[in-house]
Amino acid sequence: MVNVGIIEKIVHCSILSENSTSFQFFLKAFCSSLDTRLLLTGGIEKVLRIYDLNHPEAPLREVDKSPGSVRTVSWMHSDQTLLSSCTDMGGVRLWDVRSGKIVQTLETKSPVTSAEVSQDGRYITTADGATVKFWDAGHFGLVKSYNMPCTVESASLEPKYGNKFIAGGEDMWVRVFDFHTGDETACNKGHHGPVHCVRFSPGGESYASGSEDGTIRIWQTGPLTDHEETKSHAANGSVGKVKVSVEEVSRKIGGFHIAEEGKTKEKE
Repeated sequence: MVNVGIIEKIVHCSILSENSTSFQFFLKAFCSSLDTRLLLTGGIEKVLRIYDLNHPEAPLREVDKSPGSVRTVSWMHSDQTLLSSCTDMGGVRLWDVRSGKIVQTLETKSPVTSAEVSQDGRYITTADGATVKFWDAGHFGLVKSYNMPCTVESASLEPKYGNKFIAGGEDMWVRVFDFHTGDETACNKGHHGPVHCVRFSPGGESYASGSEDGTIRIWQTGPLTDHEETKSHAANGSVGKVKVSVEEVSRKIGGFHIAEEGKTKEKE
């Protein structure tokens, strides 16, 4: 699920910019464009910044100041439109990159802690308070809104079929819901701290959850073998999981390269 190319570009930009003020701020959110050419960032200083990852020496571009500290950022399916939310106020704001102005606001009562544009470009998925909402990404109207069992930090729509979504939050569980009805279909237990982020893999065959307990867990959604399916029923609704510490992820990314015969190994 890790895009190694993006990581390499970000590291390269950081090295080239280490003597400048470009990266000297508290970063709370970042997102690359679909073609991995542009990097969008935001933080507590209320400024959205756009970096050209192919030309790290080029001046960065700043979009007009956000009305509050930036909590989430994301590109729409165009590098001309982006969205962001704030830590201390509700709503998701859509920005026109060319004018640097807000062109639309998706209203929510609570601050939006997660915003995701679906892979097919049809929906914007948001989490605010104890609610997960789905918005039409073309006309920006509210399509569905579901109340959650607890305050949720993050939600993600299954990218291949769009028939389910996941959500995680303060109760430390990762839940799976039916997109059409909002009914809970599975509940994955294993984290020992609030869940701050959940995301599906591009193919929808698995999803990951990141928690305050310092771990990332990867949960399998299928297809399953008979043996795997038997195991899943004994795991509180989860369908297989891999526990990875944040430190291990950082270490493996730093020492990752492709070995022969399609296997991976760490640099010595």
